[in-house]
Amino acid sequence: MRAQTMARGLRAAVVALGGLICLWALVWEALPLPLLRGGLLAFGLGVVALVVWREVLWRRQTGDLANDLCDTVDALMEGKGFPAVQTYEDSVTAKVQGKLLQYYEKMADGQRQSTEDKQTIQELVSDISHQVKTPLANLQMFLGILRQHPLSSEKREEFLALMAGQVDKLEFLLASLIKMSRLETGTFALHLEESPLSETLAKAVGAVWAKGEAKGIALAIHCDDTITVCHDPKWTAEALGNILDNAVKYTPAGGQVTITVRPWQFYTRIDITDTGIGIPEGEYHQVFQRFYRSQAVADQEGVGLGLYLARGIITRQRGYISVKSKVGEGTTFSVYLLREMR
Repeated sequence: MRAQTMARGLRAAVVALGGLICLWALVWEALPLPLLRGGLLAFGLGVVALVVWREVLWRRQTGDLANDLCDTVDALMEGKGFPAVQTYEDSVTAKVQGKLLQYYEKMADGQRQSTEDKQTIQELVSDISHQVKTPLANLQMFLGILRQHPLSSEKREEFLALMAGQVDKLEFLLASLIKMSRLETGTFALHLEESPLSETLAKAVGAVWAKGEAKGIALAIHCDDTITVCHDPKWTAEALGNILDNAVKYTPAGGQVTITVRPWQFYTRIDITDTGIGIPEGEYHQVFQRFYRSQAVADQEGVGLGLYLARGIITRQRGYISVKSKVGEGTTFSVYLLREMR
């Protein structure tokens, strides 16, 4: 504001000088020469004083701006946070500080995200090392027995089968951990497309068909072939396959798993219902946590990543999963996928 006032004052002085010159040309003969000289001298001194005053004021403003910016940067470097800024003021200092505030907030968000990513990676490394430890220890134990003890061919075959099972478990665990790490760090890309949901369901069921048939579990799909959803077929089949794998695993032999698709106004609902052991109501949210295993199924094979991965994949497509269950009667997982991505 002060700079604008000085500029207006200088313009007024220049206009006044032009007006005096014009007046001088008109009344040159009528004015006494000493009076004319005195007036011109006073005017010239006034212009010089105005210019000097403007320069001094400008230097002071520049110094104040530099000091304010230095104080602001020093406070940020020392971790004291951003000082109070009157961003509504129409001044150079307020404008520059406003831009610094935007930059500071952006850098702070980036630093927080970096800290969260670092913590996530540390947790992943810790989880991976913990989960891999058991099958590796079993493999080392079996290998030591085979090396140090003479065994019959039948016994050796038994130990080799146990080792093969541990290797399969380790392979499954590592594959699940890789998927989990990609999901956590956001390094996997979803390719959404409008495609028939029946084809995705067929892929998901195909991954568990052999297990279900071995246990005598009937798998039924009720889905109209004309129903299409905007989704990633590969990753959605992975998510639905994980839910189906749990349904087959925890359903007794001779049970049933049914998939029912119901189009809604905004979502398409996929119900996966089994006649398994059920889930206590207090564990509805816990079953989606990473590495969670209920005490009721502690003796079953698994690492507790299937439902965690399923929810992560579905939510990244702007969908969601709900669960409803009754212990001893069965469970229904409902997957909701948007019919159209807006």
